[in-house]
Amino acid sequence: MGPVAYYACQVAKEVLEQSGLPQEFITSGKMGVAFGSIHGSPTVQRDIYKIFFEAKDKADYQNIGAVDYLKSMVHTTAVNITKMFGITGRVIASGTACTTASQSIGYGYEAVKYGLQDAMLCGGADEYDTITVAVFDNLLACSTAFNDQPQRTPRPFDKLRDGLVVGEGGGAVMLEDYEFAKKRGANIIAEVIGFACNNNGGDMILPNLAGITQTLKLGVENAKINPREVDLVSAHATATKMGDIIEAQAIGAVFGDNPYVIGLKSYIGHTMAACGAIETIMTLYMMEDGFIAPTINLQEIDERCAMIKHAQKVLSQPVKTAAIQNFAFGGVNTILLIRKLA
Repeated sequence: MGPVAYYACQVAKEVLEQSGLPQEFITSGKMGVAFGSIHGSPTVQRDIYKIFFEAKDKADYQNIGAVDYLKSMVHTTAVNITKMFGITGRVIASGTACTTASQSIGYGYEAVKYGLQDAMLCGGADEYDTITVAVFDNLLACSTAFNDQPQRTPRPFDKLRDGLVVGEGGGAVMLEDYEFAKKRGANIIAEVIGFACNNNGGDMILPNLAGITQTLKLGVENAKINPREVDLVSAHATATKMGDIIEAQAIGAVFGDNPYVIGLKSYIGHTMAACGAIETIMTLYMMEDGFIAPTINLQEIDERCAMIKHAQKVLSQPVKTAAIQNFAFGGVNTILLIRKLA
């Protein structure tokens, strides 16, 4: 395994232990995996490229390890999880950049909802690498104004925001059929009630208001709820100049100023393929403990993002229904809707 697969297997191990599912069920074929990363292990990939570009003769190519491809392939996270824990159900290995984990949870939800699997282990992981930073830096999307005060950035929705901060990590959740989970006495934290994913059909990088707005509407329709029922929106909120404005406008158009909106990347940076899972987990903690965490570094709200209700301090408030939003290069948009069981 490369680092990204280690992260994936570690969070998978933790969620399997927490679930209490017996080993005979895990290996029965009734449980699958929906898990992904942006590009496998870039650390391993770079080592392979280095050998290729610096090779003096054929003998140098022998320095490429026999399993290096297995470490760097896009589905390395999903299949290493299946190998380590003996999971024999279906495998979904999403690789859609920043929507990878939220797609994984959404597709896992659909697999369970439509009776294709009794349970799905879902999530995403990514390792930190300068290649990822370089991509965003070349697009002028990385924060640079606070290099001497890194604790002040990223700054979602703030007037002084100047870009994202690349992070790393992994996150996983276990989705089960409700009746199956109830019958076995599982600790049910919350319920996925809706999911939507669509594409802008246009620019590969720039956010699209119409496309994002449509995704949010489709998610609400899939959940069969009134938008006013949503108490909390975990925004994608990367702290890029245009991205935050477009997202705020879309949230305002669909949810109005009813739900509190938070940008959890202000705490952890942009964990790339992992962000949808990690931000879902953070939202579940708030839902479970009855509070809303503020967007940190949000000191002066950009007037172009002021049409929504921002949380700027810790709020002791129950969260019944929440939306988790993520958007990715290529124009891919996702929304997950989760609800606390009564």
